[in-house]
This record gives sequence, structure tokens and C-alpha cells, in this order.
Amino acid sequence: MLAYTLFNLLVSGLQVLAARVQVTWDVGYLNISRDGISTWQAIGANGKLPIPPIYVTQGDVLELTAINNLDKPLSVHAHGLFQRNSSYYDGAGMVTECGIPPKSQFTYVIETRDQSGTYWVHAHYGTEAIDGLRAALVIRDLDPKLLDEYDEDVLLTLEDWGQGPLESMVDMLKTTPLVNLIPNHPTVLINGINAN
Repeated sequence: MLAYTLFNLLVSGLQVLAARVQVTWDVGYLNISRDGISTWQAIGANGKLPIPPIYVTQGDVLELTAINNLDKPLSVHAHGLFQRNSSYYDGAGMVTECGIPPKSQFTYVIETRDQSGTYWVHAHYGTEAIDGLRAALVIRDLDPKLLDEYDEDVLLTLEDWGQGPLESMVDMLKTTPLVNLIPNHPTVLINGINAN
């Protein structure tokens, strides 16, 4: 009982120390070859693809500002995170918001008070996520006992990478028999590097 009380005091004290973590994504197009096979116009942030992971600690408030330099609307979704009393920050395009118009920006405020683990932050309007706009979000747990259960954290991201922007491939995907798609299968990327 004493250990439980001390743990709760520690967590309460650490929540006072919670940070406001500010991240800016200047979202735009990049001509890039991530698989070593084809170069095409993908979508990245701050001129980078893959987008670096975001690290916060449980209790922190993440302020993610998305600056839309695309020629279409954009929204950003923190996949798997609860949006209690803040569904307007959920980032589901045309569901909880209309999207960020081109040449505009919006700041998402994401609280992490009762969640920890590894999540995704990704575009949620059209095909932007499949075309590259996604990153891992790691929320470190406050429970000190967990630190004794492993030696190190290793973040591995796995992703499919197609032969071009998804919008340009939709008609082909609708009309081509599956057996004929195999030569054009996506490349597997591990942490943004060709794994094939």
C-alpha cells in the first residue's frame, strides 16, 4: 500500500513537470526515391522523408503545428490517442474538421495524460499518409518499474512504398487483376530504407 501511495505521489509530481512539446511540420511535396527504384512526388515534412519520430513523456502536451504547402486540404490524426473533450483535434478530415486549406496552418493540441506506448501521427485527408506523411509517436511511460523490464528501446517502422503517388494509381488498382499487380508490388521499407 505504501509503494502504491508513493508511486501515485511520484506520478502526480511528474505531471506538474509535464512539458509542452512543440513540433512543426512544414508539409510539402518532395521528389524522392525511397526504394531505389522509382522517383516520384511524395509528401514529407520539413523537407524530410521519412519524418523523424516524435518523442514525449506521459502527461506532456504535444502541440503539433501543421503548415499546409500542398495544393489540397490536409488534416493530421494522432492514431490511437484518446481525444477526451477535444474531438476537434482528432484530425479526421471531413469528420471532425474540414481540413487545413492550402497555404494555411493549424495547431493540434494532443494531451497524453493517461496513455503511453507507440502510436502513429499521420495525414487523414485523401492519400497523403500513403504518400509519406506519417511518423511514429512514442509516449514514454512514467512507471519506473517498466525501465527494469528491458535493456533498450528500438523503434522499427514498417511501411509499403508504391511505384508512385496513390492518386495516380487508383484507376489501375481498380481495373487490373490482382495477379497482374504482382510485378508492381510495393516495396517494403524499414525505418524508411528499402528492405527488399
